[in-house]
Amino acid sequence: MAEVSLRDLRKSYAGMEVIHGVSCEIADGELVVIVGPSGCGKSTLLRMVAGLEDITAGEIAIGGRVVNAVEPKDRDIAMVFQNYALYPHMSVFDNMAYGLKIRGVDKGAIRERVGKAAAILQLEALLDRKPRALSGGQRQRVAMGRAIVRDPQVFLFDEPLSNLDAKLRVQMRVEIKKLQQALATTSIYVTHDQVEAMTLADRLVVMNAGRAEQIGAPIELYERPATQFVGGFIGSPAMNFLPGRIAESGGHVALEDGTLLPAATGPASPGMPVMVGLRPEHFAVDGNAAPLHLVVELVELLGADTIVHGLMSQDGSTVLARLPGTVRVAVGERIPLTIPPAQIHLFDASGKRISC
Repeated sequence: MAEVSLRDLRKSYAGMEVIHGVSCEIADGELVVIVGPSGCGKSTLLRMVAGLEDITAGEIAIGGRVVNAVEPKDRDIAMVFQNYALYPHMSVFDNMAYGLKIRGVDKGAIRERVGKAAAILQLEALLDRKPRALSGGQRQRVAMGRAIVRDPQVFLFDEPLSNLDAKLRVQMRVEIKKLQQALATTSIYVTHDQVEAMTLADRLVVMNAGRAEQIGAPIELYERPATQFVGGFIGSPAMNFLPGRIAESGGHVALEDGTLLPAATGPASPGMPVMVGLRPEHFAVDGNAAPLHLVVELVELLGADTIVHGLMSQDGSTVLARLPGTVRVAVGERIPLTIPPAQIHLFDASGKRISC
């Protein structure tokens, strides 16, 4: 069993704390993605698990064994880096086999394990090539193969797809997901790309300024973001935010211009200032007494979707709407929009979700 426990992890540099008490229990065979913007602490957290960064406070356990003082090579983990970290003078076979050789594994076992990994990753025809003769995707598969042959308790991925082009990123994330499911190895994956995070993760850890803002299944974070930050970070295009107040009439929120939207307001008291979160994909064009009107400034025709950028004619707020590709609108047009009450998210002045 290879559960990973992060217990109140903290990291400080020169007395300045950059990781603020992160805790997370990762189940055996689970793929957890740590996601957040640049500088949020996600790679630092991963390097602490790997043993490449010292822990200021807290505890890391792998398979029930506390590893705070254990050297990286003795933690039974394998790490895949974004820059591949391949030896340019070695063949694909030797790059994959190197870690086993220095551990004294016999040649027969090395050939068997490298051969098995190469078959899984479709590298069998490339074993004699040097890294310079490989494409970016092939190099990344070699780096993954080097991790697989070690048969570790835990895989650690540090933004492994960031150097690939957009099409190859999509292909490789599918391959990584299939590989992880087939091997059933506990995995921690770091990325700044929330689409990559949503598609790969069994659970997400959303980081912000060294803190875990929310931990949960991707759909849970999408449907019920615990904070305004999570609501704005998870989802593509990003959630719109409009300032407002809880209306005097129950079950409504009033935007700054007085427009009333039906919404589940929970325990919030009338007059309370809120931030209203509206996802672009939840808008619909409806000319029958629609409460919102958008003056179109820019239209992106993407085939399946039409992305509309515009200004709310009620108060001039900038809003983005993702509409079906069959919708045709023109710049300058004023279009009526509705949104289901259940899809209206409310956040208080501190950025926390108003439970409802």
